[in-house]
Amino acid sequence: MNFKESKPIYLQIADRICDEILQGRYAEGDRLPSVRDYAATVEVNPNTAMRSYDFLQSRAVIRMQRGIGYFVEQEAAGRIRAFRRETFMNEELYDFFRQARSIGITPEELAALYRQYCNNRFEKIQP
Repeated sequence: MNFKESKPIYLQIADRICDEILQGRYAEGDRLPSVRDYAATVEVNPNTAMRSYDFLQSRAVIRMQRGIGYFVEQEAAGRIRAFRRETFMNEELYDFFRQARSIGITPEELAALYRQYCNNRFEKIQP
């Protein structure tokens, strides 16, 4: 796995696990790979993978059954979407709007582009 410098590795791994849950690779109630196995998959120290699992457990996305392993919690996908929505709305969207306004993109242009995107008719603008 290729990691970015701008975000802690354990959070990037947690994001990957969340992506896998949202994509259906792990369904509610499914057992996750052991910490050591997942660490080997993403090529990190098991302590880093453990930190990711602990973080996801604190967010009620996964749970540990002592002596058995980690499992995806019920409603995990909904929680993941809610966390990501909150982060997007409170952090990323503000920066996006600030930048759009600073370069003169109007609300009407944004709305039209978003509608095109939602209708699968959006094409990237070529420079």
